Formats: sequence, structure tokens, C-alpha cells
Amino acid sequence: MEPLALKDIHLPEVIGWWPPAPGWWLLPIILVLVILAARALYKRLTRKTAIGGARRLLADIRRQQNDRLRTLTDLSALLRRTAISTSAARSEVASLRGQAWLDYLDRSLPDQPFGQGIGRCLADAHYRPTVADDIDLEALFALCERWLKQREKKS
Repeated sequence: MEPLALKDIHLPEVIGWWPPAPGWWLLPIILVLVILAARALYKRLTRKTAIGGARRLLADIRRQQNDRLRTLTDLSALLRRTAISTSAARSEVASLRGQAWLDYLDRSLPDQPFGQGIGRCLADAHYRPTVADDIDLEALFALCERWLKQREKKS
């Protein structure tokens, strides 16, 4: 019998790294979506926490209104801290003063109660030695609550 002419064992070709499998295409897309969702959730939670804390502080200020000037100063500081905490452009909000600050507060509300209404006293109350007697603090507290509710709706 004659020996068969056999060929040596063939090894398969080396598998290349390109193009990647479909799972590797999906991985970066899913990763980006997870990062964006986590960022949005973090912003939403911090915004809600800031507004919830502001509501509690507003209730504390309302209970402790002994001095009218101190009450106005505390309300002004509370609104500013809340605006800075919940705004995307923190540095822009922090630098606002006077009418620009009131205009920023009015952006959330349709009737401009800060620039042309009872909220006007918050622009410079903390710089005055005394407070005018005609300022209705209950209306001002209601306005601050309304502003906080409007900020909460935006989130």
C-alpha cells in the first residue's frame, strides 16, 4: 500500500480586534447614557434638597420674627442661597445686586412681585438701619413661599 500524501495540521487565522463585536459597540453608548442619567438624578436630588431645606428655614424665620430688619435680612439671604444652590449659572446669580437681583427673582413668577411689588424691599433692606412700617411681612412670606414652589416645579 502506498502512503497517503497528508498535509500538516492547519491552524485557524488569528482573530483580529477590528471590527469589535456588537456588544462592544453598545457598551460606550450605554455608559454615556448611564453617566447622563446619574448626573440628572444628582442635580434633581440636590435641587429638591435645597428647596426642602429652604422651606424649613422659611418656616423657622416666620416663627422667630422678633426684629423686622432681621427678618428681612434673613429672607433676602435665604432667597439668595436657594437661588445659588438651584441655579445652573451659580456665579452669575451670586453676583446679582439691586434691580438685577429682583429681575432674576421675577423670572420665575409671571406678575413681577419682586421688582414692582412687595418683594422690592428685599433688594436693599439689609443695608438700611431701619425698616419701613408699611411692609407687610405676611405678604412677603407668602411671596417667598410662592417663589420656592415655582422653583420646585422647575426641577
